[in-house]
Amino acid sequence: MAVFYESLSAAARGLPVTLAIWLSAVAAGMALGFLVGAARFFAPRLLSAPLVAVVEVVRGTPFLVQCFLLYFGGPFIGIDLSPPVAGFVALSVYGAAYFSEVFRAGFMAVPPAQLEAARLLGLSRTQTVLRIMLPVMALGVLPALANLAVILIKETAVLSIITVPEFTFRMQAVGSASFAVVETTLVLALGYWALVEATAWAARRVEKRIERALAA
Repeated sequence: MAVFYESLSAAARGLPVTLAIWLSAVAAGMALGFLVGAARFFAPRLLSAPLVAVVEVVRGTPFLVQCFLLYFGGPFIGIDLSPPVAGFVALSVYGAAYFSEVFRAGFMAVPPAQLEAARLLGLSRTQTVLRIMLPVMALGVLPALANLAVILIKETAVLSIITVPEFTFRMQAVGSASFAVVETTLVLALGYWALVEATAWAARRVEKRIERALAA
């Protein structure tokens, strides 16, 4: 029973940190990913090539390795970040690489006929993106964006390695101190499952609203 109360206390301290880092990293990652995806779609190949290289490097290396390089290797080049800030930056950059691919695919999925119609109507590129491309791609990319957000929730557990005091770190501390590793790991799994289900529910609600807005 004491382990149960300790687990609840640890969850109450760790979950807000997990949620804060995750939500801020998803927002920053989506914003940066949209800019990178748009640049790769619209910019000439010569300008987009460096972005392609960065995206491939981030996607091709484990998130754990990226956290280690940023937190432990950063001070060697003058980047000395606290664990929560390092975790936020690492998760944002990691997410941005994947979000950029989703947005780039969304831009590519817009029917050419609609782009041609926008050109004939005399719309500028900015107007075409805002009025034609974004509404069309929004519904198509939402499931992929929600899936990536779920992946990032689970990736927050890796941040315990660099001593970010989030959910996993707190629960591991309780398990190590009480020798109740199975019980605390079960609570940890249930906590992440609840976060994933809540995210999936929110994504479905947003998707239905977008469908109604496009149908109106």
